[in-house]
Amino acid sequence: MDESAIYSRLTDIMRDVFDDESIVATPQLTAKQVDGWDSLTHIRFLLTVEKAFALKFSTPEIAKLQSVGDLADLLRARAA
Repeated sequence: MDESAIYSRLTDIMRDVFDDESIVATPQLTAKQVDGWDSLTHIRFLLTVEKAFALKFSTPEIAKLQSVGDLADLLRARAA
């Protein structure tokens, strides 16, 4: 899966999870920049991403994520 497809899919997921049609997934985007991104929505977001991409993240993988770019890199690596 190429980078633009990953970000497009993440944008759709984020808009649904955070109920905000203005969100655009970018490599630099962090939780602090998204209204309503708290611990519960973080879990919901990651579970939705896992389901959409048909994979499971490990706890150490999740702990390393600092931005949407990190998540996209992880998704690209796991799809390879």
